[in-house]
Amino acid sequence: MSRSGADLALLLLGGFRSLVDDATDELAQRGYHDVRPVHDFAIRAIAAGADDATKLGRRLSVSKQAAAKTIAVLQERGYVTRDADPRDGRRKRLQVTELGFEVLREGEAIFDELRDRWVRRIGAAELERLEKHLATLVGDAPIRLDTPGWMTRDLGQPS
Repeated sequence: MSRSGADLALLLLGGFRSLVDDATDELAQRGYHDVRPVHDFAIRAIAAGADDATKLGRRLSVSKQAAAKTIAVLQERGYVTRDADPRDGRRKRLQVTELGFEVLREGEAIFDELRDRWVRRIGAAELERLEKHLATLVGDAPIRLDTPGWMTRDLGQPS
């Protein structure tokens, strides 16, 4: 049976949603009921150097306002802090808290467990083959989390 390109896109999205939804549910069962996928993406970006709303917005491909809302939620929940920059007292710098790193570690462990479930369902060799093919198809470019082209359209640039 031949599938369409749209079927392939939906299967890939379904695999992503399955893993993310299961990880979110498991995080909630482990006491992190307030963590959503966007929080994980944001905490990772902050840990990697996106230390203000502008940089976080660029990293997540969302507006500065959307990034600021996410930051506010993460601060409220204790996953990040906003502290004075030691080099520039006028600037506030985002930093991931120990609780934020704890959530990341817990999430990584959960994704490893979910991968193991997939191994049990289709076998290690098949999953490794799938991962290898996906890595080849996706390439080395950073994976975008936004809707393709939305930022360039908003800026009046061709997408």
